[in-house]
Amino acid sequence: MDIIKKYFPGLSSDKLYQLSKLYSLYEEWNKKINVISRKDFENFYIHHVLYSLTPTFIIKFKKNTSILDVGTGGGFPGIPLAICFPESNFTLVDSVGKKTKVVNEIASSTGINNVTVTNKRAEKIEGKFDFIISRAVAKLPIFMSWVGGKINSRGFNSIPNGVIYLKGGDFSEELSKLNYNYNIYNISDYVDEPYFKTKKIVHIYP
Repeated sequence: MDIIKKYFPGLSSDKLYQLSKLYSLYEEWNKKINVISRKDFENFYIHHVLYSLTPTFIIKFKKNTSILDVGTGGGFPGIPLAICFPESNFTLVDSVGKKTKVVNEIASSTGINNVTVTNKRAEKIEGKFDFIISRAVAKLPIFMSWVGGKINSRGFNSIPNGVIYLKGGDFSEELSKLNYNYNIYNISDYVDEPYFKTKKIVHIYP
């Protein structure tokens, strides 16, 4: 948790408490259902919680913002973001039922009440959202074919409604195939940890 306090010194004690509960909850569930690589679990707060919170460097979601987390897996980035933005509404989606079961249990055990968890493929999700977030579940052109029609046209946040995608490495070829506007943010500009050296936040919008 020290790493979270370092980069988010303004978090309230309630939010810090909820974030601190995540480790033991995931540790227990991970023994039953492998939602986080067991080799990677020692890096839980850097690779999963801190990474999930990096979009807050470019946006602070306003009250009643609707956010869809596609391919949430064990609940990332949706669960940490939902803790930090309790007045926004999060829908966490994954096609693997045992993972969504874990996410439901984690949300309940942590007292998170602004999360809806759905066991569906992204293409089957109905409705529109202000933002769609994800951690590199597919190549960008494929991802946008799933979710491009699910973005609310009118926004009220500090950046346009769209997709917030967490991705590492070189994906310039993927970007060249998009018929969307986009901005790229180097996470290393905000977080001084080696893990984030090549990690980026991609904001894609109509």
